[in-house]
Amino acid sequence: MSTPARGHRRFAHETRVALWALAGGAPAVVLALWLLWGQPHRPGTRLAATAAVVATWVGCALALRERVARPLQTISNLIAALHERDYSIRARDARADSPLGLAYLELNAFTEMLRQQRIDALEATALLRQVMESIDVAVFAFDPEDRLTLVNRGAERLIGVPEERALGRSAADLGLAAALEGDSPRMLELQFPGRARRWEARRGVYRWEGRPHRLVVLSDLTRSLREEERLAWQRLVRVLSHEINNSLAPIKSIAGTLRERADGSRDPELAEGLQIIESRAEALGRFIQAYARMARLPRPHPTRVEIAPVAHRVAALERRLPVALQGGPALTLEADRDQLEALLINLVQNAADAALETQGGVRLAWGLEDGTFALTVEDDGPGLSDTSNLFVPFFTTKSGGTGIGLALSRQIAEAHDGSLSLENRQDARGSIATLRLPRTRVIAST
Repeated sequence: MSTPARGHRRFAHETRVALWALAGGAPAVVLALWLLWGQPHRPGTRLAATAAVVATWVGCALALRERVARPLQTISNLIAALHERDYSIRARDARADSPLGLAYLELNAFTEMLRQQRIDALEATALLRQVMESIDVAVFAFDPEDRLTLVNRGAERLIGVPEERALGRSAADLGLAAALEGDSPRMLELQFPGRARRWEARRGVYRWEGRPHRLVVLSDLTRSLREEERLAWQRLVRVLSHEINNSLAPIKSIAGTLRERADGSRDPELAEGLQIIESRAEALGRFIQAYARMARLPRPHPTRVEIAPVAHRVAALERRLPVALQGGPALTLEADRDQLEALLINLVQNAADAALETQGGVRLAWGLEDGTFALTVEDDGPGLSDTSNLFVPFFTTKSGGTGIGLALSRQIAEAHDGSLSLENRQDARGSIATLRLPRTRVIAST
């Protein structure tokens, strides 16, 4: 492209059009003036005619200039509006029977196409965001410098940091550096605030603004693995129950018969031994029946349950010490009343057992956390020495315990799509049990 010489001024397009119009009409104007001044007319008439000819000449040139400039300005405004992503402006006189009207028609069609594409993009983005907020997985996106650029609500809950404070932080700061390395998919043990669980990590790569970004999806495997573990325990309990009961029945029957015969004999030790065999057989039978109940826990039958009356009733059942009801909002849940009460009774009894060791207290409270129902039972007991086996069937720290209470309680919580945790308190000695139910279980709150 040639560069204009220094000092050379290029005229605007519409000015050049006007000059060419003047140049094109100049010969006719000169001829008209020559003819006019060559004829015998009065001076006043000649001047008036000359002014009319020149005015018409210049006026037509300026009108032509305007007729050329106005469509170009219209097209320029339309393109500027498209550049600003304003798709509401349309050109008038758009029709297919003239070149200019056809240009307007094509521009209008192009604008409408861009407007529709923008609406489709907004709808697709809204749908994607809704899906991301609804799925029960944590989604993270990182830029090439491993800094967070996108999170969904599940990811916010997982890391315990709101989106506005999490964006821009590095994966190492968020405890996610391990998720950006290794094979995909793979299972990871990740530690988050209050949650140490097993996760399935999947990674993908996408491009944004020409730069590669990495997408990390974390799926909680704990519940799935726990469900498999529960089913394995249930199968084991059913087999043990069948075999042990088959053996206990004749043992109990024979021991009872022999004890009746030994009562009339002169050997009191024999009668006492048979009595012990019979009583222990009965105790073992009750022990097995307790585990069989866990294996046969029915599916919950949800009804409307007001949490305040249930909490007051459960607290009143504990007679060994007063349970302080710290209360909460008036909430109505969709839950199985009998199973929910059984869960709370077990939590309160465990808390009372711990509090009696230190002459402490027990407190029960509930509320909403981001729409999620949370109920806590807090005690001033000695705390937990080992939290890894708390929910394992057959495991107990009580001399007369069966090891079924917490396992059954967690099974009830998960049957309601919730979770149950038991951990040591951070602010003082003691432990705190937390029952969480999803927002879908909260049907009314005041």
